[in-house]
Amino acid sequence: MLKFLKANVNENVPSVKLFEGERALVTTGLIGFILSASIAFYIFFNGSTIAPEGNMKDAFSFNAAIGMFILSIAAILPLARFGVRKRKVVRCFFIIASLYSYVIETIQNFRGINPRFSREGTVVDIGAGMLFGVVSLVLVTLAIVLMIQSLRMKPPYERPLLILGIRYAFFSVFAANMAGIWMILLQGSLTQDGGNIIVLHGIGFHALQTLILPAWLLEKVHVRARLKKWLIHSGSIAWMLSILLIGIQTALGQTVFELTLLPILAGLLLLIWFGTVIVSCGLLFKQMRIEIQITITKKEFVNTKI
Repeated sequence: MLKFLKANVNENVPSVKLFEGERALVTTGLIGFILSASIAFYIFFNGSTIAPEGNMKDAFSFNAAIGMFILSIAAILPLARFGVRKRKVVRCFFIIASLYSYVIETIQNFRGINPRFSREGTVVDIGAGMLFGVVSLVLVTLAIVLMIQSLRMKPPYERPLLILGIRYAFFSVFAANMAGIWMILLQGSLTQDGGNIIVLHGIGFHALQTLILPAWLLEKVHVRARLKKWLIHSGSIAWMLSILLIGIQTALGQTVFELTLLPILAGLLLLIWFGTVIVSCGLLFKQMRIEIQITITKKEFVNTKI
């Protein structure tokens, strides 16, 4: 696995900007946040439950999650080295799948219908829920396509530290997608007495922010490439191991919020990841202070000469 995760740090390679050329995807992601804000306003005045099956809290969290996911995809898609046509196809599928997901999740909950596994809805509602499952599989497939593409890329890379973080992130997203398929097969998110697959599902997807953030910070830091790569590898591996432990705990039918061995180990691993983020931030702030001091010194020197 590490063979594919190695990235060559070459600062001379031209950089591609995050979000470059992805205005439509950014707009699609922002729609999710707008819907979530509107639903939060509704919940504040009317509550979250709508009989017989609707739960607006689910719609709120789902739309925000999809919005964040699509914004993350919009950020990294320019780095994927797709051809113009293939990139357009991937973009269109993401947009169509996301818009359908927003619509079915929001409208069905407002109608009091479970958008996925309805027991109270009509044949049309059940069909819409089945299509929702198909759309979810489309998003899974697109994520796998992006993961394969990121692993197939050969050096020299554009923004190699980001590519390294993206590769790890997609392994975590793959685990999250498997958790999603697990929920589809179970027709729900609960396992036995206390396990909840949605926790694994959500944490796995957040790797698109949590594992890419340190790489983005370290891009701006002038330290040894070996140190940068070590921080990304160690933080990302700790994150992946925590995902594995959370998955095992969930499969055992136990909650991840209890103070037993597996959750404690998972928490410690997440602390290791968080530590690498703190170190990355510290290195960046230290460099910024040095640069500010250099700028001030230069100005004072110029003023002295004058």
